[in-house]
Amino acid sequence: MKKERWVVSAKRADFQAIADRFGIDPVIARLIRNRDVTGEKEIEEYLFGDLEQLHDPLLMKDMERAADLIAEKIREKKPIRIIGDYDIDGVTATYILLTGLKDLGADADVRIPDRIADGYGLNEHLVQFAADEGRDTIVTCDNGIAAGSQIRLAKELGMTVIVTDHHEVVRAEDGSQILPQADAVVNPHRDDCSYPFAGICGGVVAYKLVQVLYEQSGVPKQEWLDMLEFAAIATVGDVMKLQDENRILVKYGLKKMAQTKNLGLRRLAEKNNLDLGAITAYHIGFVIGPCLNAGGRLKTAKEALALLRAQSEEEAERLAEELKELNDTRKDMTEQGTEAAKLQVESWYQKDKVLVVFLPECHESLAGIIAGRLREYYQKPAIVLTRG
Repeated sequence: MKKERWVVSAKRADFQAIADRFGIDPVIARLIRNRDVTGEKEIEEYLFGDLEQLHDPLLMKDMERAADLIAEKIREKKPIRIIGDYDIDGVTATYILLTGLKDLGADADVRIPDRIADGYGLNEHLVQFAADEGRDTIVTCDNGIAAGSQIRLAKELGMTVIVTDHHEVVRAEDGSQILPQADAVVNPHRDDCSYPFAGICGGVVAYKLVQVLYEQSGVPKQEWLDMLEFAAIATVGDVMKLQDENRILVKYGLKKMAQTKNLGLRRLAEKNNLDLGAITAYHIGFVIGPCLNAGGRLKTAKEALALLRAQSEEEAERLAEELKELNDTRKDMTEQGTEAAKLQVESWYQKDKVLVVFLPECHESLAGIIAGRLREYYQKPAIVLTRG
């Protein structure tokens, strides 16, 4: 294993002056500067930001149109199909959107793609399936921005399509963005979007949409603030930068988790011996998050969604236990795959500049994790191939 090489960022500023101004250690002042947080207003918000400083959701392009369309579908009692994703961001985004729509009286249901059978995001057979079941509208969350042909099919079938996503928008050769021809496309990465901070995850985009829907319907502010913990879980789980409003969402979301009413989260924390009163971003990223992800990796993400929606202690207990066991299995399989991959490298590929390893029996959802382990261990780019 090569020795890791650490490089200290040396961005300049008067760290002592910043420390004196905000009552912090100069080392903290340097860390803040190294994260490109500059100017008194930005530093103040970084250190002491509160919920009043969250950005207005209506600054996001098509947000009002999306909310108006959904409100109209609810009034007309049109059936809505939410299509999410199988990772932690997708599952929490789906939970937030489904909970919000159900609270407003929508005829809404969910389909989370299967990692193996369906692949990522919206695809033709999911669209056709929704149409065959008589769903009038598709709302995506954490996917859809690149689903041009699939959305064309939905429109040909007479469906309304609303995209909520946070991934980069596809660009043409001339650099212009290619947006899917949906009825509304809510994504802060649109070039024509005036939202001040594009670095939010899919769960936060869904959270902002529910906020607008609630405000338009006169639902008390506390109702959408009650979902804050799920926006925080999505943000940490999707490894978004803890800057700007992400930092505020996570700061207050963690506080909210200490008193969470969600049975599934409580049971999952207990299974992992976590004290929700002392929960940190680390616990979300390395304990709760992997458990919620494990269903989508090895079985079905429907289990993680069902855990968050559990209405009884018995159901929450069962699902939390299943997800904990799945994550333990995932960890064991990852360790076995990593050791098998290292053995191949040590035997045949040590001199290669790029490591390419074939693990025929490895579950394809673990290949990326194992490749990351190899890259970290050998300090070389790594590719892991499976029969999948």
